[in-house]
Amino acid sequence: MRSVMALPSEWAGRPVWAEIDLDALAHNVRLLAARAAPARLFAVVKANAYGHGAVACGRTALEAGAAALAVICVDEAEELRRAGIDAPVLVLGHTPASDAERAVALAVQPTVGARDQLEALAAAARRRGAAVSIHLELESGLNRHGLPPDALVALAERARTLPGIEVRGLFTHFASAEEDDQRFTRRQFDTLRAVAARLPWVQERHCAASASLLLDREMALTAVRPGLSLYGYRPARGCGADVELHPVMSLRARIGRVHDLAPGETVGYGRTWAASRPTRVALVMCGYADGYRRAFSNRGHVLVRGRRAPVVGRVAMDMTMVDVTDVPGAAAGDVATLLGRDGGERVDADDLAALADTVSWEILSAVTARVPRLYLRGGAVTAVTTLTERVPVPAR
Repeated sequence: MRSVMALPSEWAGRPVWAEIDLDALAHNVRLLAARAAPARLFAVVKANAYGHGAVACGRTALEAGAAALAVICVDEAEELRRAGIDAPVLVLGHTPASDAERAVALAVQPTVGARDQLEALAAAARRRGAAVSIHLELESGLNRHGLPPDALVALAERARTLPGIEVRGLFTHFASAEEDDQRFTRRQFDTLRAVAARLPWVQERHCAASASLLLDREMALTAVRPGLSLYGYRPARGCGADVELHPVMSLRARIGRVHDLAPGETVGYGRTWAASRPTRVALVMCGYADGYRRAFSNRGHVLVRGRRAPVVGRVAMDMTMVDVTDVPGAAAGDVATLLGRDGGERVDADDLAALADTVSWEILSAVTARVPRLYLRGGAVTAVTTLTERVPVPAR
């Protein structure tokens, strides 16, 4: 059976779109929250929810049992607040002192790693007659940002004395949690526990992102921060193989044209592919400016009418050409699936990542803002976002 949905007529002319299955997301959140319990689940929706849409995914995650959301910067937090999301929002990245006023006004929980940040937040809280909850990041081996143990404890004790400041959480970020050799991750974990023992008054302790949540429940502590696994993928093949994750995103585009080539004729920029037989070539209206990478040139496959069709020639900015000689009936107007399932065939983000020598995180988050997102519940479109607006979905 074909699994490509029939688009409502009002979007039939859109050449490329991403389908976001909110039921799949809710399934993943419930499953991961149960695995983490009694620890709370912070759903990571940074980078536009890894390309899936932060507002819709944030709401769905909260409805499915997430206790809070996590982003990387105050701008991302503000997007959630403007959409009416009032749940706790943890800002995992660096919040400069210049953003202190906004962080307090938005009632988000910033990560603090320096004295100037702390003092700026305290001053903003005093001016507003408010309180701000902060998290402190421990540098335990990733060497990206955060404070080493003694410096972190000193900053925590200073924060404890400041009116308007609550040290809500203490966390670290693992460097290689998905690797088979867990010794380095275990050392990082032990360092976090040692520092937590010096700060017993800090309520929240967290270190487990997707990999550690799937591999080692001991590392759940009081909260977990899954990202990739929320969207249906594993940090490494076999990681948490006992967990049935459902991929959330599909990327599809219409075929704009099908034409015939004689043997020897070439396709695309640079003439990197030539027909070795009479060939039917379909023009798929999706390219690297939509997130379908140029690295897939002459290597990738898309799905047309439930069959695999190889990419031929170079992927262009706005379109990709595929060989549909072996796809009976392929025609202009058909839907090509670049990521996702069509019938019994599937192309997933791990497949594409292997072709591009990258990771599934990048494949998902690379789907650009100009690609409309169609949000599905029960297989039906319930909301649409485009580059310029949120499109109401007519009642049916």
